[in-house]
Amino acid sequence: MGGTTPTAAEVIEARVLDAAEELFYGQGLQSVGMDAIRAASGVSLKRLYQLFPSKEALVEAYLRRRDERWREALEAHVHGASAGRDRVLAVFDWLGLWFAEPDFRGCAFVNSFGELGAVSPGVAAAARAHKDAFRRYLATLVSEADAPPRLADQFLLLAEGAMTTAALCGDPRPARHAREAASVLLDAA
Repeated sequence: MGGTTPTAAEVIEARVLDAAEELFYGQGLQSVGMDAIRAASGVSLKRLYQLFPSKEALVEAYLRRRDERWREALEAHVHGASAGRDRVLAVFDWLGLWFAEPDFRGCAFVNSFGELGAVSPGVAAAARAHKDAFRRYLATLVSEADAPPRLADQFLLLAEGAMTTAALCGDPRPARHAREAASVLLDAA
């Protein structure tokens, strides 16, 4: 959509993706049918299938957009921190804010992979691409902090563990615990 006015088709597609995101993230991929997306988006079933010829195509589009939005929000938050170590730790601060949101249900990519990753190569690929992009971003932050490159993998595990624990417990504190562990790792490096 960029800096231009969106077309009518782009507006309709965005409505469908908004509905898909709310329902898929809130209820799970398998429990939400195309009719529920149609009802929530206000788009006819015929138009919905013109935009997304299958539920799998819609799931993959939802995951691509979620990845883009998630990483943009994370990067915007981290960019506001001072350079170096503070930016690495800002990742965990952002996770804590996300975990505290009332609709937080864990990582959409882990959830999606758990539901369909074994039977949907597209879902598996989207989940892997998201985690790989997140790891590369952490590696960039680690490099900017002049820390050993191996810390990127360790921070990824801390972040992923915090996401899962926060989702299971319904508590944002795992982000703080992961931040504390990341600080110890940075100090030791």
